[in-house]
Amino acid sequence: MDIRKVKKLIELLEESNISEIEIQEGEESVRISRHPNGATYQHSMPQYAMPPTGYAPPAAPQPAPAASAEESSAPAQHSGHAVASPMVGTFYRASAPGAKPFVEVGQSVKKGDAICIVEAMKMMNQIEADQDGVIEAILVEDGEPVEFDQPMLIIS
Repeated sequence: MDIRKVKKLIELLEESNISEIEIQEGEESVRISRHPNGATYQHSMPQYAMPPTGYAPPAAPQPAPAASAEESSAPAQHSGHAVASPMVGTFYRASAPGAKPFVEVGQSVKKGDAICIVEAMKMMNQIEADQDGVIEAILVEDGEPVEFDQPMLIIS
């Protein structure tokens, strides 16, 4: 299993309220759990593979909640309707790297128009506008992780 996938799972776990996640790909499996006294990382692999290594949580996890508090207060600054993420994943403004973004600030959208993608577990989930209006703000940067119910865009 690719170490980048494991690191991404760890990031998603740290940024969410999930206490444990387990993923299995063929003979390989990864279980990452968070306990009150710190995070643990367990990785089981076929016998011919190298033994797992430990994962130490970052020294200062306090900045992440502060950023979440700022993001949570951002919709209060806008008068429109917040489009929230339906899942934990990674936010993308375009269908592919280098492609034209689905929407820009000031652009008119109709209910059902594609406005972004949230990638979760290697699945690209196209998010559609849930009402007609104009994109007032894009609250998340391209490629940033999003949490369930986190506001991503504002439609007025």
